Amino acid sequence: MPSDTPPIVLTFGLSDPTGGSGLQADLMTLASMGCHGVSALTGYTIRDSASCDEVTGLDPEAVATQARMLLEDMPIAAFKVGACTRAEVVSAIAEVVADYDDVPLILAPDFTLDDEHVLAADELREAIADLLAPQTTLLVADQATLLALAQPDADAEAPTLDAAIAHLLSQGCEYILCTETGTHRLVNTLYSDDGQLRQDTWDRGSNRIMGMTDTLGSAIAALLANGQEPAEAVREAQEYLYQATRSAFRPGMGAYIPDRFFWARTNDEETPPAAGKEDAAPGEARH
Repeated sequence: MPSDTPPIVLTFGLSDPTGGSGLQADLMTLASMGCHGVSALTGYTIRDSASCDEVTGLDPEAVATQARMLLEDMPIAAFKVGACTRAEVVSAIAEVVADYDDVPLILAPDFTLDDEHVLAADELREAIADLLAPQTTLLVADQATLLALAQPDADAEAPTLDAAIAHLLSQGCEYILCTETGTHRLVNTLYSDDGQLRQDTWDRGSNRIMGMTDTLGSAIAALLANGQEPAEAVREAQEYLYQATRSAFRPGMGAYIPDRFFWARTNDEETPPAAGKEDAAPGEARH
């Protein structure tokens, strides 16, 4: 690859016509962080900034064929997998990425758009847990998603969060970033086989913001593609997300959208973000 070519990241996910989440969010985040994003569509949504009316999945073979064409043409430095609509799509993606086990994989699953299809949702969780999570460099998920992945059978007894994290790590996932939303704060905790590596606490605004998980996942993918180690990539990606949500805007009548190019519109006199404070404890930052 020529030295003037930016790192290339392949992202799998849904199309979101609002630009708030999905592939559009990924591509904007990757571009903002110095990467070239390429994409394999898993499906598309019919939605606005307030609600989603319909989710339509693509044929698994079409997803796999598009990804393989890109991989045979370009050197991919990282993968990011977001929302998938069917277990068969997950299986197709897992088969593709298995041929590139030296390429970091960021997994940021989203079950919220397809919850009305209960049986498919259970099969989807099981496919992600069995086929994708074991290949994952870093999994970004909230507590409910981690519990669902560790015990995809909805009728079975739910594990504790610690047990769920330990199970997913034992299956091959290298790092897990567990996100938690409290009343006035966001708490993100990074785990590996060595236990808890860092915890970051962020002030939570009152506005509903779209695409935070996709933005965080693709920011981590961009940093890994640029050669950073996972723990440092998590720290810097959270800083990026903090700034993007701090500058979030409301383009319609629904949710706010992170300003992924906040740096292009930042005033010079603005105070630098709290992550730069020298008195923050190692592995722990508060914002």
